[in-house]
Amino acid sequence: MSHPEFDIIFAGGGTTACVVAGRLAAWDPSLSILILEGGPHTLNQAAHVQPYQFPSHQARRSTTLTFNVGNPSPSLNGRAPVVPCAHCIGGGSSVNAMVYTRAPASDFDDWCADGWESENLIPLMKKFETYEVQPDRPTHGYSGPIKVSSGGSKLGASEEFIRVGTTYHKRRYVEDTNDLETCNTYSVRDLILYIDGKTGRRSDAAHCYVYNQAHNANLQIWVGKHVKRVIFQDKRAIGVEFISDPVSFPDAGQSSSIVRASKLVVVSAGAFGSPAILERSGIGAEAILKRCGIKQLVDLPGVGENYRDHNGVWVPYFAADETITMDPLWHGKESVVHENLAQWKINGKSLIAQNGSDAKIKWRPDEEELKAMGPAFQPRWKGFFEDRPDKAVAIFALSEGYAGVLLSGAPLRNYLTACCYTLYPVSSGSVHIKLDENGQEGIDFNTGYLDDPSDIVPLNFGYKKMREIFRRMPSYRGEVPAGHPRFPEGSAAACRETAGPVDLNAPDLIYTAEDDEAIDRYHRRRMQTTWHSLGTCAMKPRADQGVVDTRLNVYGVTNLKVADMSIAPKNVGTNTYSTALLIGEKAAMIIADELGIECSESSLKSTRSRL
Repeated sequence: MSHPEFDIIFAGGGTTACVVAGRLAAWDPSLSILILEGGPHTLNQAAHVQPYQFPSHQARRSTTLTFNVGNPSPSLNGRAPVVPCAHCIGGGSSVNAMVYTRAPASDFDDWCADGWESENLIPLMKKFETYEVQPDRPTHGYSGPIKVSSGGSKLGASEEFIRVGTTYHKRRYVEDTNDLETCNTYSVRDLILYIDGKTGRRSDAAHCYVYNQAHNANLQIWVGKHVKRVIFQDKRAIGVEFISDPVSFPDAGQSSSIVRASKLVVVSAGAFGSPAILERSGIGAEAILKRCGIKQLVDLPGVGENYRDHNGVWVPYFAADETITMDPLWHGKESVVHENLAQWKINGKSLIAQNGSDAKIKWRPDEEELKAMGPAFQPRWKGFFEDRPDKAVAIFALSEGYAGVLLSGAPLRNYLTACCYTLYPVSSGSVHIKLDENGQEGIDFNTGYLDDPSDIVPLNFGYKKMREIFRRMPSYRGEVPAGHPRFPEGSAAACRETAGPVDLNAPDLIYTAEDDEAIDRYHRRRMQTTWHSLGTCAMKPRADQGVVDTRLNVYGVTNLKVADMSIAPKNVGTNTYSTALLIGEKAAMIIADELGIECSESSLKSTRSRL
C-alpha cells in the first residue's frame, strides 16, 4: 500500500518521540511529521489522565503494556522475569506512577558525551517543566509544558514515615532533594508528582506535546502500526515498513506497508523496540542477524547490549483501619470512587489526583550500615559511591496502599507498602530478536538482574531497615506474611499481623544466618523491574559497543537517528521519565539545528488552552 511521503517519521510514539515531534511541529508547522505507534491513543482516556488509575495498566489483560519475558536466570533461582514496557501514545509517561525524581547532575557528566554535559542539559531540564511546588528554585523550571505538583490530596502516613526517618533513622529533613545534588535526606514534600496542580490530570508527553497540536494537519499520529524495519537506499534511510499491530488489531491482516521520509527517520521505540527495529533492518551483530536470516547492512554489535534497569521490591504491610490509603480506590469501591471523582471534576483535587506515594529518601548508608551490609558490597562502595556523595545507593519510599491487590487478589483492607529500589546495579543484560521453531519472531532477553553479587546486598539490607521504620509508624499493624520472606519456624523475625507499632526506641529485630538466607531467597524470588529499562542503543564510541554518536546518528548509515531511553550509555539515579523528557528536548534541538529550524521558546505555550 502506498502512502504520502513525510519529512520525518518516528518509529514509535513514546515519551521521547512525543517531545521531539511536538517541539519540531511547533517550531515549524510546515514540517510534515508522522508518528507510528503500535499501541492505542490515550487522548482524554480516563485510565491515562486520572492519576490514581496507573496500577490498572499492570494487569495481564492490559493492551497498553507489552510484557517482555526474560530468559530464566540462575541469579533469580531459575525464574523468568517479566519486564513491561509501554505500548501506547505517550509511552511510559501515559502509564507510569508519575513519580517526580531527577538524576544527580553528575550522572550526565559520567556519560562522557560531547554536548550532553550537565551544564548543557540543566537549561533543558528547566525548559520542559512548570514546577508548581515551590517558587524560585534555581534548578527548576516554571514555564514548561510538563506540570509538576504535590497532587490533589495528601495522605497522612507520609508524615509518620518522615518522623521515624528523621528520628530513628537519623537522617536530615529538607524541602527539595530534586535539586540535582542533594542526597540522603528525607522530605515529605519530595515525592512530587507529574500531575497538573490545577486540573489534577496526569502530565504526560502525549497531551503536553502532541495532542495539543491537533490543529496542525502536518503532524499525524497513526496508531496500531507496528514498525518492522527501516528502508534504505544504499545506506541512507528513506522510510519504514510497518504492519498492523497484532495486539491492537488482532483480527487485521499482516500485509506490510511502506511510508517514506524525505529528511529523517527517528527510531523511538524504547529499550526493547529500538534495538529490535535496527536488527530487523540489518543493523547489529552478525551472529544475531544470521540466526534470524537477516542480511547484514551494518556490523554494529552493540545493538541490544548494555541493557540496564533498577532493581525493585515492594513489600506489603497491614495498616490501621482508620488510615487513609489508596486501597478503596484501587479495589474500585464504588462509593469512594464516586465521591473522589465528584471532587476531582470540580477542582482537580481528591485522591483521584494521587499515586499513593508522598515520601521517600534517596539513601546512602552510614558507617554503621555499611558494616552491617558485609564485605560483598564494600568494593562497589569504595569504587563507585564513596567519593560521589550526590549518588544514592537506593530509594526507600512509602506507598499508602498496595497496588499489588489488582494482581494478587488480596482482600480489601488498608495497606502500606515499603518500596526499595537500587539505582546503580552493576549487572547488565541484553535484548535481541530471535526466531522460534515455527519461524515466529520472539525475544532473547537476558535481564542480568542480580548477576553481580554486590547487587542484592542493598536490597537485603533495605528490607531490614524499611521494616524497622514501618514497625515504628503509628499506622503499622504488622506484616502481610505472603508478601515477606519465609522465615524458619520459630524465628524472631517471623511475620504476622499485630495490634500496633513498637516503641520508637525499641530494639531492632535480630536476624539469624538462616533468616538472612530467607531474605536472600525472597529477593531472588520477588525482585522485579522498576520499568526503567535503558541502554540498548547506547550513545558511546562505536569501538566501545556504541550504537549512536552524540548527535544520535546510527553508526554506518545516514538519515537515521535513535531518540529514547535506549541511548543512555549508563544508568541514571532516578525514575526515568525525567530523563526521557530531557533526551527528547535535546534531540529536538539537535534535529532543528541540522534542519535549520529556529527554536522558539514560546511555541508550546500558545497551545495550552487546547488541553
